[in-house]
Amino acid sequence: MNKITILKKIITGSLMALAISPMTALSSETLKWGHVYESTTPYHQSALLASKNFEKYTNGRYKINVYPSSSLGKEAALGESLSLGTVDIINTSVSFLKNSYAPLTISDHPFVLRDFTHWQNYIKSDLFKELSGEYSKVTGNEIMGMTYYGERHVTSNFAISKPSDMKNIKIRVPNAPTYLIFPRAVGANPTPLAFSEVYLALQQGVVDAQENPLPTIKFKKFYEVQSHITLTGHMTNSIVTIVAGSRLNGMSNSDKKLLTKAIKEGATMATAEIRKQEINLSEWFRKQGVTVNIIDRKPFIKAVSPYYKNAKNLPFSTKTYARFMKIGTNR
Repeated sequence: MNKITILKKIITGSLMALAISPMTALSSETLKWGHVYESTTPYHQSALLASKNFEKYTNGRYKINVYPSSSLGKEAALGESLSLGTVDIINTSVSFLKNSYAPLTISDHPFVLRDFTHWQNYIKSDLFKELSGEYSKVTGNEIMGMTYYGERHVTSNFAISKPSDMKNIKIRVPNAPTYLIFPRAVGANPTPLAFSEVYLALQQGVVDAQENPLPTIKFKKFYEVQSHITLTGHMTNSIVTIVAGSRLNGMSNSDKKLLTKAIKEGATMATAEIRKQEINLSEWFRKQGVTVNIIDRKPFIKAVSPYYKNAKNLPFSTKTYARFMKIGTNR
């Protein structure tokens, strides 16, 4: 009888342990999220927030491991990994979607976005929904969030006040076609380099200049090796968070909605932080001894304008361009 009693206690204890430890913990799936940004940036923090919230929303059935600083590959490689299914989620610049669905790059073109309000209206627009939907049809992957990256400005070790000041300089740009438009229009020599290589290239004089938003210039400490920041505001960048279709195919519709919710929450947090920094950083750079130049942007806009007059240049239709430019206006 004692043996039977002991056996009953063992069985009862095992059942209680299963009740206390949810079955979901035994079947949790882990997703891999890769990006090229440092762990100190809002982009990484937003991914961590999304990861935390998604795990909470699914009661631990899903976990997300986030890999910053190009640890899963540089930006182009991450896009390939997403297609291969070796990475489940990535953050990537809109410009890097050129080869998968070019019309989505419209918002990353020089001088098309008027201001931050235009950007906000665009990501809520029917046009953005349509373009994102077409991207999903073409690639099988899904855009679940869009984060504001900021206006891009030029850094250098000399003053720039007009387009001719940039003639023949070697300026580092990301390795995507959209980034070539502005420097070529002003007569500069665009030099594509990986994000992780820029600081050393500036320090060693491999390139004369680079262009990025103010928060990125601070994150990457480019101000340590460049004495001037010229507020060209020639592009307004966005980062999209994309989830692999191969991963989504194994998820329920309710879990997909929870993942979208978590990713959008992270994107909203990062966007607010980047916008806040963008507004305040000019004065911070001045305190570091950097010359921050406010310029007349009209000559730079004029230099780029011929690009939009030739429909053959455009990776989107003239109708899409017209719709984009009307967003947030009464026209």
